[in-house]
Amino acid sequence: MKYNTVIFDLDGTLLNTLDDLRDSLNEILVQKGFPSQSYDEVKRYVGNGVRNLIRQSIPTSCSEDEVTLYLEEFKENYRNNMQNKTRPYNGIMELLLDLHRYNYKMAIVSNKYDTAVKSLAKTYFGTIIPVAIGETAQIKRKPAPDSVFTAVKELGSELKNTIFVGDSETDIMTAKNAGIPCIGVTWGFRCREVLRKTGADYLIDTPKELLTLI
Repeated sequence: MKYNTVIFDLDGTLLNTLDDLRDSLNEILVQKGFPSQSYDEVKRYVGNGVRNLIRQSIPTSCSEDEVTLYLEEFKENYRNNMQNKTRPYNGIMELLLDLHRYNYKMAIVSNKYDTAVKSLAKTYFGTIIPVAIGETAQIKRKPAPDSVFTAVKELGSELKNTIFVGDSETDIMTAKNAGIPCIGVTWGFRCREVLRKTGADYLIDTPKELLTLI
């Protein structure tokens, strides 16, 4: 076995969260009199944290204080909405159960704020993925490698035994910055060409293909 530890991104990799993110965002935008965002627009903005999602979705004339206010409103909306339409991608649960059965160590590393990441991980994956790390003031968000280092340490593993699985440019750069290989998944929020150009070490089209690489 070449690797015994798998670090997963969350949104666009394990879970399709786009509808709940969009609904929570548009609720705020409509209340403020701003144009709502389409599915494709939200898909394009996701991956660099919720604050960036909001910043990209509102007029450039809005101040950073307003962004902070809308961020708090979004968190409240999303807390109530994040399990409405969110689902694991087809084949993900089967993959995770196989990895668990083969004694792989697994963690989630996300740029979504930490409380939401931990809540979603617990709800959908229970004890199968014991470590879930989101954005906090204490850990630099991706593409900084800090969250990967923290996850590997909490799992009691080593970087040389670790591979990263994600769906975005940010994930690929995170893996590169951590000095580990990255598997890009094509079912998420970015297309194959973007992942290839950014430098994913491998590309897979279905979750079960991961088992052939590790």
